[in-house]
Amino acid sequence: MRSFLTASVLALSALGFATACSQSDAQKVVNTGQAKVASLNVDLSPELKTLITTSRDGTHGYDITESLTTEIGARLAGTPAEARARDWAIAKFKAIGLENVRVEPFSIPGWERGVETAQITAPYPQNMVITSLGGSVATPAQGIKAQVAYFESFEALEAAPAGGLEGKIVFISGLMKKAPDGAGYGPANRKRRSGATEAGKRGALAVVIRSVGTDSHRFPHTGQMRYAEDVKPIPIGALSAPDADQLERILQTGQKVEMNLTLTPRSTGVKPSGNVIGEIIGTESPDEIVLIGGHLDSWDLGTGAIDDGAGIGISAGAAQVILEAGLKPKRTIRVVAFGAEEVGLLGGRAYAEQHKAELDKHILATESDFGAGAPYEVHQGVGSGQDVIAQMAAAVGLPFKADIDTNGGPDIGPMHDEGVPVMRFQQNGIDYFDLHHTPDDTFDKIKPEDMAENVAAFATMAWIAANTDENFK
Repeated sequence: MRSFLTASVLALSALGFATACSQSDAQKVVNTGQAKVASLNVDLSPELKTLITTSRDGTHGYDITESLTTEIGARLAGTPAEARARDWAIAKFKAIGLENVRVEPFSIPGWERGVETAQITAPYPQNMVITSLGGSVATPAQGIKAQVAYFESFEALEAAPAGGLEGKIVFISGLMKKAPDGAGYGPANRKRRSGATEAGKRGALAVVIRSVGTDSHRFPHTGQMRYAEDVKPIPIGALSAPDADQLERILQTGQKVEMNLTLTPRSTGVKPSGNVIGEIIGTESPDEIVLIGGHLDSWDLGTGAIDDGAGIGISAGAAQVILEAGLKPKRTIRVVAFGAEEVGLLGGRAYAEQHKAELDKHILATESDFGAGAPYEVHQGVGSGQDVIAQMAAAVGLPFKADIDTNGGPDIGPMHDEGVPVMRFQQNGIDYFDLHHTPDDTFDKIKPEDMAENVAAFATMAWIAANTDENFK
């Protein structure tokens, strides 16, 4: 890695971003495994001072998120609500001054939930709170009544012998660990993603899982699941954490436990979705693109505030701050409100396919899709331009970690796979999975001051990347 001090001074002096930087300004560069953390103090240009001050003093992202979640509410992919959200985004992008505002359509398999009930019928009859997982098939209309087979984790089910679960409802437990970066999500999410396939291989009638979340509220967490093509699909739903605890306590008595499960979601056929795009056109290299965004769709249980109304507010709010300042970037800054993220990153995949011919002109990309918590560090994968990204971090007072495995955000992943350079602002998500995919994902959970910090970070990133000569390849 090049010296952060030398490279940063050269890059930022040439662009007018920094007016002075001395050896004492870049004292800390410490090794942390494969990552390097740089703490760098710089004198900011007037442009950056304006962007950062305006972002921190304003409520741009907060107001945009309030508008989306209030005027549209829940926005399940492929539904009329998602279509209304696209209309909302077109109007909002135009209102804040973006150019070339358009929808790039694509089609998706539609799905909607139906009746969702679960009762323990023996030995201690009682109702439980459950929700279908996205993409699940239905039980018969009258439901399924069967004995419960307990597995303490997805791994325990994976290790179970073939067969042996015929005529049973499988219950998969397993706690998710809390972490600011959400590190526990991947391991915990295996049961949601593949639980129906593994139980189906062994003859089960249906599956219920402990919700993939970190809260103790009586709200179940939904989310997309997958079926393997060679296994008969069976219904799958998620219990709230307190109900999963209750079921475990009853199972631990050693008595036979029976459950009645009714889930009646249905496939609705091919449905329209789309990505909404708006731009600040570059003055010198308009064909070179710095991309920022979030995803427009949400699950249908809450109003999609943290997932991902906040990401729409942060990315569009950052563009709004740049436009209100009257600044003209050299490269084009493109804001994308991705559609159909929740049901398989379908918007991100469609974008990468539809823009394949120009992906080599995408200079840098990032997405906000981890709630509304304040950013606490900046990540970049292997690539050039680490000095410039260190300056982005330093401008808003954040440490920078290079060579960190990041895809830039879920919808950015498909274009990153095609070679687009990415970076990411890591937000404090310690409580994110308390709310994620639940009815509790609502606007009141968002703090204006944290949103303002995110807008400042995204505006800084977009402005610097759009004006540097670095290509980040």
